[in-house]
Amino acid sequence: MGLSTHVLDTMHGTPAGGMAVALYRNDGGQALLVKRFTLNADGRNPDGPLYDNASLQRGTYRLVFDVAAYFRARGVTLPDPPFLDQVSLDFGVADTRAHYHVPLLCSPWSYSTYRGS
Repeated sequence: MGLSTHVLDTMHGTPAGGMAVALYRNDGGQALLVKRFTLNADGRNPDGPLYDNASLQRGTYRLVFDVAAYFRARGVTLPDPPFLDQVSLDFGVADTRAHYHVPLLCSPWSYSTYRGS
């Protein structure tokens, strides 16, 4: 399956549909933008996997989730500056034959992630 992500809004108990996300690939110490997308109603990339196994390369990547803008759009009053604005997750891909699923569970005040299946 390659690389995928999924975001759950733990404040509201729903998928984080409408959240903006950016994917970067580290190339020689420089982060190169691969794509920007907005999560669908299920909290996933509307185009499916971010990479399939044939396109996924060994290396390091970064997903940047626009958490504060998402919660503001949901009507949540946040302080200025917000406690969490953008959440950046740096992770490595060692085996391009494996599936790397990078979920994010978030609220305006906390987040967690793990390598999912």
